[in-house]
Amino acid sequence: MTAANSSNSSAPLARAVAETPTSLWNDSADPHELKASIEFGAVGATCNPVIAFTAINKYPEAWGPRLRDLADEHPTWSESELGWEAVRELSIDAAQQLLPIFQETGGRNGRLSIQTDPRLYRNAEALVQQAVEFSRLAENIIVKIPATETGIAAIEEAAYQGVSINATCSFTVPQALAVGEALERALERRAADRLSEQEFGHVVTIMGGRLDDWLKKWAGQNRILTTPGVLDWAGVAALKRAHSIFIERGYRSRILSAAFRNALQWSELVGGDLVISPPFDWQARINENNIPAENRIDVPVAPAILDELMELSEFRKAYEPDGMSIEEFITFGAARNTLRQFLDATAQLDALVRDAILPGA
Repeated sequence: MTAANSSNSSAPLARAVAETPTSLWNDSADPHELKASIEFGAVGATCNPVIAFTAINKYPEAWGPRLRDLADEHPTWSESELGWEAVRELSIDAAQQLLPIFQETGGRNGRLSIQTDPRLYRNAEALVQQAVEFSRLAENIIVKIPATETGIAAIEEAAYQGVSINATCSFTVPQALAVGEALERALERRAADRLSEQEFGHVVTIMGGRLDDWLKKWAGQNRILTTPGVLDWAGVAALKRAHSIFIERGYRSRILSAAFRNALQWSELVGGDLVISPPFDWQARINENNIPAENRIDVPVAPAILDELMELSEFRKAYEPDGMSIEEFITFGAARNTLRQFLDATAQLDALVRDAILPGA
């Protein structure tokens, strides 16, 4: 392993998870990266179509033969069905690595996220059905559903039916709050119907780096110049505010920070009862560069930076609790771009399966 190899308790990642309520997850189900991340202190992992495609594509010597075996076992299955079976198997293997943590924490951590098929984004009933199916792959599976109007309806129903939820395709404070409220309704419905009380480990993602990406693109499209570096604080500001409101309202789900673009998305969030989910390479670099693990979750973004961000109408949509209505979530630029990327990755997975089972002559 690299110089970041440390299960060394003095490394920033290890210190943060040992000394604060913050949980570290690995933003990949790659089995080798996950093993190393657990040594750093990770207690969970996330996955999405892009990550799943990357992990399967990275190991052709393993997945090529497996895809051909699956095709022989299921001669009528489509390329898509074969690809999603590979995603299931990848997820089950990763969940097994995390199972001891799941058992030790009573389900609070030790979970592996698997994302619903992005092609179902318009169909709440189909999302619920797939979420229930995925939740049965392993006892420590947590299922990703997009934080759109349709997805939030599915989130509430799936959570009511006992699925552990990780809201995804989520970039803003209003989205996070809408999901937090939906999960509270689901838990209250379960209590009213005397369904079993348990630790679901629900998390509500804000993809802070993708919010930064979108604001940079939007500012460029609108020919708006900002102070260099200011837009790198947008996702951090949204995450801090959402976490503060979740704590204030007593929501029983946690904020999860994903889509890393800079070290602020680590150093500025440590200390809160939330999940930080960097890709493995970011974890290694945080340790290698000894990025501080100080408690900064409640330290406000500098007023000058926040004031400049608040001058941007697109940032206000993302930052203010009432910045968008639930109907507007899917029209937000970051949501459109990310959903399209997830759809593209699904198509790439189909093509990968095609190359494995029907190579060109």
